Amino acid sequence: MDSGRDSPGKESKETLVADKKAGIGAFGWILVSLSFLLVLITFPFSIWMCLKVIREYERAVIFRLGRIVSKKAKGPGLIMVLPCTDVFARVDLRTITCNIPPQEILTKDSVTTQVDGVVYYKIHSAVCAVANVTNVHLATNLLAQTTLRNVLGTQSLSQILSGREEIAHNIQSILDNATDRWGIKVARVEIKDVRIPMEMQRAMAAEAEATREARAKVIAAEGEMNASKALKQASTVLAETPAALQLRYLQTLTTLATEKNSTIVFPLPMNVLQGFYKNNQKKTIRD
Repeated sequence: MDSGRDSPGKESKETLVADKKAGIGAFGWILVSLSFLLVLITFPFSIWMCLKVIREYERAVIFRLGRIVSKKAKGPGLIMVLPCTDVFARVDLRTITCNIPPQEILTKDSVTTQVDGVVYYKIHSAVCAVANVTNVHLATNLLAQTTLRNVLGTQSLSQILSGREEIAHNIQSILDNATDRWGIKVARVEIKDVRIPMEMQRAMAAEAEATREARAKVIAAEGEMNASKALKQASTVLAETPAALQLRYLQTLTTLATEKNSTIVFPLPMNVLQGFYKNNQKKTIRD
């Protein structure tokens, strides 16, 4: 008896199990009939032992005399399990988080690193998850660890640090193909942390600092070159227009008076200085 509906996708990928069409045989049917008769004799007390409740996110795989009933999972809702002949296994269809412990990896450029990650997967075929593998969760965890080491072993340290997303998609594709026979659908793979030795961290920090200093020097040199070109153009304009030099002088006084109020400035007209300079030249010529 099954008051619920079939599992999503109607368990379309029941490989290795759904292809077996052999029944339980005549002797098996006799045992099932005796079990059912026992339920009728002990009714209504036996009904509480036979009825099982399967939650919305669960499926039940019923084994009758060692064979899967109807070659598909039951639930959700009420299911009936006959005593002595039936055994059932619950399968959770919710997304499961699998933490990959830190794996010590030798990269392509001979750098030892420790990388850990996380895998999100769910069971899409309860029959395959029960009948095709002993422990589906342990098998998926071990396969994820092995795949992580194999994939990262072919990458250099710089590729691992800069291409985490691409590497995660590659690992997800490999895991999804390998676990399809187990009824597993890998939803997402993420690389959490990449640990490198302290000596390598210091070397990378020194390299980055040297690169930043070189870039700063180049930028400063370019700034000085642009400033010199601008000063050259400004000097040409000031030489052609004497009034502009006087305006620049007044602007400088305004800046000093605003920023440094304690500074005492005595403005002196430029004409006075020019006259003083000409008188000195005349005296020098007379002498």
